[in-house]
Amino acid sequence: MSSSASDIIMPDPHVHEKPASLPWDSMEKSARKYYRASPLERIQIIKQRVPAVYIRTITFSMNMSKETLYGTLNLARATIDRKVQKKELLNQDESERVLAITRLVGQAESIVRDSGVMEGFSAAEWVSTWLQRPHPALGGKRPGELMDTADGRDLVTDLLARQQSGAYA
Repeated sequence: MSSSASDIIMPDPHVHEKPASLPWDSMEKSARKYYRASPLERIQIIKQRVPAVYIRTITFSMNMSKETLYGTLNLARATIDRKVQKKELLNQDESERVLAITRLVGQAESIVRDSGVMEGFSAAEWVSTWLQRPHPALGGKRPGELMDTADGRDLVTDLLARQQSGAYA
């Protein structure tokens, strides 16, 4: 039995969903919320774009230099610094790359929280260190070397998930 166009349920254009947003002043809160968001909510957040000043929140929380973050995500230093200074939004591509780091922090926090040992653990700092260590599952590459492409980000996210099961601990 085939469906016709009249069988497709369309959203009511008069019903407006509240735009998804993150607490940009807290890496921990934004990471937790972004990681738990549905794919459609994450897409909405990316399309709304990230305030460039969130870069400061990330570097502070992760104890990572701007240069390391910019290099890891292949962000143009002068462009991002200008956007931070002028309190502008990152473009969609920059936002997606920055939020990939946020999602990894949320993922790491979730893994540790599920293990029941959260006290004294900083997911942001752990991810910062983990991204810079060579990993055998990546042929000796550092996970951070792969964060500048969509496929690389997917690979790194999958690797972190496999570490939870002990496949590549």
